[in-house]
Amino acid sequence: MVQAADSPRERLLMDSDWRFALGHATDETKDFTPPADGFTDRSKTGFGNGARAENFDDSGWRKLDLPHDWAVELPFSEKGSNSHGYKAIGTNFPENSIGWYRKKFTLPASDLGKRISIEFGGVFRDSAVWINGHYLGREESGYSSFSRNLTEFLNYGGENVLVVRVDASQQEGWFYEGAGIYRHVWLVKTEPLHVAENGTFVTSEIEDNAADVTARTTVVNDGGKAETFDIQQDILDGAGKTVATAESKNLSVPAGERGEFNEVLPVANPKLWSIDTPDLHKLVTTITSGGKIVDRTETTFGIRSIRFDANEGFFLNGKHVKLKGTDNHQDHAGVGAAIPDALQVWRIEQLKKFGCNAIRCSHNPPTPEFLDACDRLGMVVIDENRLMGTTEYHHDHLRSLIERDRNHPSVVLWSIGNEEWKVEGGDTGARIASTMQRWTKQLDPTRPVTLAISGGWGHGFSEVIEVAGLNYLGNMKKAGFTTDQWHAHNPDQPIIGTEECAFSQTRGIYFDDPAKCHLRAYDWHPANDWGSDLETAWTHYATRPYLSGMCIWTGFDYRGEPTPFGWPAIGSPVGILDQCGFPKDGAFYLKSWWSDEPVLHLFPHWNWQGKEGEEISVWVHSNCDEVELFLNGVSLGKQTVKPLHHLEWKVKYAPGKLVAKGIRKGQPFETARETTGVPAAIRLSADRSALAADKADLAVVTVEVVDAEGRVVPTAGNNIAFSLTGPAALIGVGNGDPSCHEPDKGNSRSAFNGLAQAIVQTTHEAGKITLQASSPNLRGATLVLGSQ
Repeated sequence: MVQAADSPRERLLMDSDWRFALGHATDETKDFTPPADGFTDRSKTGFGNGARAENFDDSGWRKLDLPHDWAVELPFSEKGSNSHGYKAIGTNFPENSIGWYRKKFTLPASDLGKRISIEFGGVFRDSAVWINGHYLGREESGYSSFSRNLTEFLNYGGENVLVVRVDASQQEGWFYEGAGIYRHVWLVKTEPLHVAENGTFVTSEIEDNAADVTARTTVVNDGGKAETFDIQQDILDGAGKTVATAESKNLSVPAGERGEFNEVLPVANPKLWSIDTPDLHKLVTTITSGGKIVDRTETTFGIRSIRFDANEGFFLNGKHVKLKGTDNHQDHAGVGAAIPDALQVWRIEQLKKFGCNAIRCSHNPPTPEFLDACDRLGMVVIDENRLMGTTEYHHDHLRSLIERDRNHPSVVLWSIGNEEWKVEGGDTGARIASTMQRWTKQLDPTRPVTLAISGGWGHGFSEVIEVAGLNYLGNMKKAGFTTDQWHAHNPDQPIIGTEECAFSQTRGIYFDDPAKCHLRAYDWHPANDWGSDLETAWTHYATRPYLSGMCIWTGFDYRGEPTPFGWPAIGSPVGILDQCGFPKDGAFYLKSWWSDEPVLHLFPHWNWQGKEGEEISVWVHSNCDEVELFLNGVSLGKQTVKPLHHLEWKVKYAPGKLVAKGIRKGQPFETARETTGVPAAIRLSADRSALAADKADLAVVTVEVVDAEGRVVPTAGNNIAFSLTGPAALIGVGNGDPSCHEPDKGNSRSAFNGLAQAIVQTTHEAGKITLQASSPNLRGATLVLGSQ
């Protein structure tokens, strides 16, 4: 829900011009907290002391903008948490585990009488908030969005000081989580009579070529007397044309209370939201009282229908869709957990290139802007709750998630939890899951509920959950079932693979190198009894109509969980894309069977000096009908492509050119791998060259090390220095190596197997942006971008 045009409501982005400093987790004297020699905010209202106080001198603190993740800026240490990528943060590093943020802002005197609040998209973690020395409360979770009322504590017509203390010394997950205010912050101003936060809920009933859209609106009266008002609801299509209108008059809400009001708006011939045509609508809600508009909001939604069928899988708008998904954490090279909105879009686009149509938010609520991007791009989402339980704390966080996200058409399943090993196979787990499922249905009866189950099949979670979420075929097998057997015993329960595969592989590596913690990138079976290779897993799901689809662990590599290694590995190499988003070979297996595009992918590279005469395993991922392989013009044989499988040849290495020629529906296709020369130059390219000068847009720059003929050298590891001029900032660098200890923040990075990445973000100034890259003994490169 956002501010609409011509609305008294204001929603102001507060990301710019913060002050930041590290505190201390165990020593108050180093945590900007002076010895208690008088009153504090614990004893008297508004007596925030130390860094909490309005008049605290923060001029020596670092100046920065949000989103911000200070953990990604820290060095690596063997004493750090394995699961969090060995960053020097946590209980062993009290000096790095507390972060303080302060922001000064002014308000006009005319704001007196309005209701003013501050909204945080997410702070990791255990955050406490003060305004002008007044303590506003604490939020333990690092993933839930939350807001705080500021109205009574503000200086109207003067300066205000917002303070946030973040304690990241404790973990919530077992994966990299970042640290700090890593999502957006908004200042919201409304009249006392206004639409509640997340106070609209839009649902659709579709029949033939018409839809009945129900708009449920919660109105809050924070004034001192009862208010009478009118509500007008307008639905706008993607072109901004009004397609439906409804009005309710003479409504009322008593002072200090709230009321819910419903209107049904018929829409004729609506454009439906789908994966291929993600058409969106807007609900404009206008509240009028005393002859003037007191609030107006916009809620983006999609008109669509969803259904999970126990025998036939998932249906979107009445059409069968096999869900081809990936699981993903909120982590990217160079920026950590503080992923800019434009980079969220870019990441989704990379997954869609390989046929992915679904994402499971593992294992926590995502940033709202991620869901906005999924809505626009046509990506189906499984929205996941962080922690299971039935206390008030758990209920409040589940409610916050659902009320915040329930208008997103991309969200098709609520997942109430993940792999709760201690309770998932018993009666306690069944009771917890039943209660949370009931809560979810009360908050949103339009979507089904799932739960990612890793064990205890036949008991606990699996007995009560609406849509069974399967984490790994091997785990079900260990419980004594196959999916066919489970389906036969539970014919009315839909099934989705919430997590599959988990095979570790390193981009561009084709022989294991344990000393460097690198694993070959062939689609090999994991060395465990629960995971599987891509080919085995997808073949299983693709050939069973009752399975709705599956999500692969994972789409992108991520920091932490350096499976199967420990130190010095610092990341988990289980993605089909590395941490920069560069594809591994397995991504092309999926593209072969997840998309209708012709695919002919040949690997490995053909730079095997020192292995002359030795056999190299050559693979092809393709959806061609047949493929013939050639080495230096000599045919090595033709093979027929078996659906859902790969092709393989054993080839004695000789330098030169390896060529694969495929035929698909009578059309020829060809691809090749050549033995390259030594590194000679750098090549820079960006996903786009025209950017918005809004301090948010960015370019993802691919850095390639090439030979004299312009071919990427697939073994190159040259260190590359960057120089940036113009109205932009280099906000992060990476290379996709899960064992690389080079900093993500800086002006240099080594290539890994020929590739590196630089992320360039605009400022508010328009102009020419020039990125230069150089390295000893290589010809440098220059990339020119423009912002306006």
